[in-house]
Formats: sequence, structure tokens, C-alpha cells
Amino acid sequence: MSDHFTSTAREILSTLIAFDTTSRNSNLDLIAWVEGYLAQHGVSSTRVANADASKANLYATVGPNVEGGIILSGHSDVVPIDGQDWTTDPWIVTERKGLLHGRGTCDMKGFIALALAAVPLFKGGGRPVHLAISYDEEIGCLGAPAMIEEIAATLPRPALAVIGEPTMMKPVTGHKGICVHEVEVHGHEAHSSLTHLGISANMVAVELMHDLAVLARALWEKADPASPFTPPHATLTIGKMHGGTAANILARRAHFTFDLRCPPGSDPEKILAPFKEECANLDAELKAAFPGTGVAVTQQSNAPSMTDEGSEAAEAFIRKLTGDNSPAGAVAYATEGGQFQQAGFPTVICGPGSIEQAHQPNEYVSVEQFERGATFMIKLAEELK
Repeated sequence: MSDHFTSTAREILSTLIAFDTTSRNSNLDLIAWVEGYLAQHGVSSTRVANADASKANLYATVGPNVEGGIILSGHSDVVPIDGQDWTTDPWIVTERKGLLHGRGTCDMKGFIALALAAVPLFKGGGRPVHLAISYDEEIGCLGAPAMIEEIAATLPRPALAVIGEPTMMKPVTGHKGICVHEVEVHGHEAHSSLTHLGISANMVAVELMHDLAVLARALWEKADPASPFTPPHATLTIGKMHGGTAANILARRAHFTFDLRCPPGSDPEKILAPFKEECANLDAELKAAFPGTGVAVTQQSNAPSMTDEGSEAAEAFIRKLTGDNSPAGAVAYATEGGQFQQAGFPTVICGPGSIEQAHQPNEYVSVEQFERGATFMIKLAEELK
């Protein structure tokens, strides 16, 4: 069964990778394909769309509609390939030297493909498997909360949630939270030789980015040596920045985006309070000098951290399936796991591949890891009989 199962899962993976579900794009074609696949196996599914219906989550129950089921959760979106030096087609699964290359093979369509391949096995179980596929995880876990709310309100109570992010098939019971902010600066254009007649939005933005760099350094210096995370401290990085029109014009507009990733117990609002106060003071100062100028800080997302609290039984269940007895890990990346945990579901992260291969050119999951994921799904089906 294992060889046939893995072959089927690889076919599904090739189909999923062919959908360009970069977060800026719609994921509806992929969702429609999954709906059709599930329908072929007699499984109905439910969409939970975003506000303009351009994207959707999808959840489905495979097996009896009873309590004690297992949620298998993964995200359908992937990060951009822009500017990356790929040597294979990102949208075609290419095997080289035991590695399956393609955007999303590792993060995390590989896990979704394995879960879908196991649908025929899950159908005969005494307990259900609830498939949960979300959108916009890569830009702050934006899609999952609405789906999680529906799952909590409408389904018989599941026993636990498994988030299939890449962990080398080892159980992970903690992750950092993430909040993403955009800072937008509006200046007043003038000739660059006449700095007294305008305000360069770029110059203001550079000062603010410097302050964030100083904050990032301070967070590093305050790292808890006992922290299970790598790196151990809250991290702050500026991911995007843009501004200006020409070298000889005081920039009218500049904006940049940063993310702050905090271990459990750290309050991102408290960490950012001095910076936001500085932005508010600058906003008032600029507006007093020139109408229409200013500084605005907008929070784009805020996903909570995840801890091992209340997940002991869930961890033991996953260990039974994987056979892994190494200490449970904690990861620096964020997932929808914290959101499932906030909704009251014991949660464990466990999936094929390594996060070190995610978001890279020539992203890959190894055949060995994919096969270990296949074994996990087969054992899960047997455990639920």
C-alpha cells in the first residue's frame, strides 16, 4: 500500500504545485480542484471566503460526524518567486537526487497532498479527520481565524489539531507569534537643494527604520538564555521599503513594512509602544509644518504564539504515529497553530521537510521526508479505525 499511496500523493502534489497560489493571487482554482477531488470520494466540503470572495478557506469532514476527530491543517498560499534564481520551473515538481523541487513542495503543499491522498483511508475510520486548508498564512495567518471559528461552532468537538508545517516529521509544541505593521510617511515635495521648503518622506522613514534597528538590537541583547527558540529573543525585521521619485526631489511618499516575532509571554504592543508614540509625535510635527504630511502606522496582521500548554495528550498521540521520542521542539516561525490553540484545540505542529528549505529558490522536500509523511498518514488512518 505504501508505494501506491506515495505515488498517488506525488500526483496530487504535482497538481497542487501547478496552481500559482502566491499570496497576492487568488487560490480559488486550487480550492475548486480540492472540492472536486473530495466530491469524487463522496466527501462534501465547506468554503469560508474572504470579504470580496477572491480567496477561500476550505474544510471538510472525512469519516463519521462524531467527536474525537483529528484536524489536519495546512495553508494553500506560497511566497513569491520574484527575483529568485530558480534552476527548475517553480510550478512543476522536479525530482533531482532524491529531492522534490517546486514552490510549496516543502511549505506546505506536500502535507496537503499527503492528507488528500489519505482520504480513501480515512473514510472507513471510527473517528473523523477534518481537513482544513487556509489562505494568506504567508502574510500573517489572515485566512484561518474565520474557518477555525466555524469549525469550533459547527463540528463535533475534535480531539486535536495537527499543523503540517515542515518539522522533519518531529512534533513541535511551541512557536512565536507574529505581528506585521506598515509605516507610511507623507512628505512635502520640493527641489532637493531647497530642503527648508519641504520634507523628504525618505529621510523621515530612514530615521524611523534606524530606530527599529536599534530596537531589534536591544531585543537581541535581552535574549533569555533559557529560551527554547532559535533565535531565543523576539526578532524584528524590515521586509519591504519603497519611497521617492527622483534623486533631486524631496520624496513625497515613503513606506516600509516590518514584522515582530515574539516568544510566548512577550507583549508586542508593549515592545512597540515607544516606537508608535514616536510616530505619533512625528505625525503632529510634520502636520504642523505642512498640511497633508504625516506618519501613519497600520497593523496588517497579528497571529498569536503557541505553547505546549494543554497539548500533552496530543503530543503523545503524534509521537505514537511518528515513533519520534526526541524532545519536543519550538520554532521561530508562526503558524495558524496559535489560532487553533486560542480556540481551545490541543495543537501540535508536525510535517515533512525542513523550514530551512522554505521560501528559498529551488525549494524542496526530500523524497525520504515525503515518504515519512505518507507513513504518518497511513498509521493515522489505522489508529482511527
